[in-house]
Amino acid sequence: MGVVKSTCLLYGSGTNVKLNGHWNPTPLWQRNRRPRALLPASGLALLTPCDWTPFVRTIALETTELAGSIAAFSDAKLLTEITLDPHGRSAKSIAPGLVRLWQTLEWRPTEVDLVALTVGPGSFTGLRVGVTTAKLLAYAAGAEVLGVDTLQTIAERAPAEVEAVSVAVDAQRGQVVSRCFRRDASGLMVPEGPSAMLDVDIWFDRVPERAWIVGPALRKWAERIPGSLRSRTLEPSCWGATAEAVGRLAIREYAAGRRDDPWTLVPHYSRRAAAEEKRERIEDKR
Repeated sequence: MGVVKSTCLLYGSGTNVKLNGHWNPTPLWQRNRRPRALLPASGLALLTPCDWTPFVRTIALETTELAGSIAAFSDAKLLTEITLDPHGRSAKSIAPGLVRLWQTLEWRPTEVDLVALTVGPGSFTGLRVGVTTAKLLAYAAGAEVLGVDTLQTIAERAPAEVEAVSVAVDAQRGQVVSRCFRRDASGLMVPEGPSAMLDVDIWFDRVPERAWIVGPALRKWAERIPGSLRSRTLEPSCWGATAEAVGRLAIREYAAGRRDDPWTLVPHYSRRAAAEEKRERIEDKR
């Protein structure tokens, strides 16, 4: 706490606060806070943590498919979302996309509080690019990082009237990684059981009654959808994850207290690399 005798506006800026034109170390409770009042020059003001309203600046990355997206939030308010170049992979498009994103914001990269991302399941290259970019950005900004499940991110995009979904992403070789989710009393999609790698036709056979199917795997296997499931297939606009959906899920989990260690955060691939599977087969034969 401190006493301010002259007219001044206190505002957060990264890890410092500007007071009467001079930079001073900022207590944690003042970091990245909204200005509350212009203090009168004739009076005294006693500043406490209660005088400040915390907010979180979040950058969300979604790179599980060939064309990803990035978004920026202030608290739970979406500020902007940018779709990355669909003609180039995320490895080439994510850096230019971030440059475009910063040009639309009123805050600098060093003022980010949280970097949110999908950690899979998804494509090898896309996930590696997303995780590496998120770690570098969080490290440079001194921000926290939080990874969310791709399948749950997609489930969260289902219309409110949909009570249950079975989500699938393509795992190559005629297989998908799928997981079921059901809407709870609070309206949130919660998982029912673990994810599983299945042949695509087995996935279709195991979709629970009254559940809708959704996921990027449908882009590849739409022609194989059984007639009994066609009326329970969500619109293609819901099939993939988006940076907005990633950010909203991560912000909710962040508010609930979940955090990830940036040094141990790793992607969750749809399946192991072919080289790893080949090595396992060789070792099994020994």
